[in-house]
Amino acid sequence: MQTNVGKNKGKRYIYDAILALSLVVLSLSALLIWRGVTEKGRYASVSVGGEVVSEYSLSVDGEYELNGGSNILVIRGGEAYISHADCPDGLCVKSGKISLVGESIVCLPNRVSVRIS
Repeated sequence: MQTNVGKNKGKRYIYDAILALSLVVLSLSALLIWRGVTEKGRYASVSVGGEVVSEYSLSVDGEYELNGGSNILVIRGGEAYISHADCPDGLCVKSGKISLVGESIVCLPNRVSVRIS
C-alpha cells in the first residue's frame, strides 16, 4: 500500500513559499504606502508634564535645553533628536531622529515629550 505523503510534501513546500513571499510583498507595500502618505513635519512641540512649553521650527538648526537642562533637543537638517538625558535608562536618546508628522520621543523619568507637528 502506497501513500501520497511524498507527493503532497512538494506541493506544501511550494504553497508555503508562495504564502511567505506574498506576506513579504504585502508588508513592503504597506511600508512604502505609509512612508509616501506621511508628510514631513514643520515643528517639534515640546511638552513637560503634559503641557506644551515650546515649539521649535525644524527648518532652523539648533540645540535646546529642555526641562531645566535634563534633556538636550537637537534639530538639524529637518530632523529632531534627544542628544543627552540625565535619566537612568536613556531610552529617549536611543529613540533616534524624528521628522514625520505624528512621530514622538518620550522621556518618562523627566516627563518630557517631543512630538512632530
